[in-house]
Amino acid sequence: MLRLSLLLSLAFVAPAQAAGPLSPPGAPAEAFPKPDRPVAEIVAPQWTAEAVRDKIGEFEAVAKAMRIGPGETVADIGAGSGYYVVRLSPRVGPSGKVLAEDVTPAYLASLERRVKGLGNVTVVRGEPHDPRLPPASVDAVVLVHMYHEITQPFGLLYNLAPAMRPGGRVGILDANDIPSRHGTPPALLRCELAAVGYRETGFHPMPDGTYLAVFEAPTPEARPKPDTIRPCKDAASAR
Repeated sequence: MLRLSLLLSLAFVAPAQAAGPLSPPGAPAEAFPKPDRPVAEIVAPQWTAEAVRDKIGEFEAVAKAMRIGPGETVADIGAGSGYYVVRLSPRVGPSGKVLAEDVTPAYLASLERRVKGLGNVTVVRGEPHDPRLPPASVDAVVLVHMYHEITQPFGLLYNLAPAMRPGGRVGILDANDIPSRHGTPPALLRCELAAVGYRETGFHPMPDGTYLAVFEAPTPEARPKPDTIRPCKDAASAR
């Protein structure tokens, strides 16, 4: 009985095992140039308190601007604490799917615990240069307050493109600030996305002074070859 009680107690304190990748690896990180800008350190699993974000209507504003609806498959790249994941789940409904992707083991384990019971959510372990998502599987992707933390943005964008279905939307929410202060100037963001063949389709100022930029991914065939991609100058940080 004592041994059983000990085993049960350990089961409750042991971290949940994070899921693995959903597809084989894409192009390797070393195939791409390094960004010509600072890369911010990953310091927390969320941007700010969830109650504050709910009060300003952040999620609803992003979901509306990106036209996310029932039955869609949505990937949250760098899902962190799961703020978007648990709100996307009811929005896409039982016929939709949410892919909660991250690269940090502690965040992945926390996500597994938080989404337990949400049948339309799958936790995905990606890589800093590759989200490891299945081909032609995703209708919309959100990258929320984390683009400036991506060590290899060209690789991630290149390897993300094949996962997008035709007409899929990629939404990047970030602060209009330099990367070392955990933001991305819109001009720099546009340049880096364009370097991998992405086309901007919308730009939305957000209630808290941040912005949402929406892009359409290139078809796999239309992506530039990795060795032809050129880094963008970070003029804002230089000033």
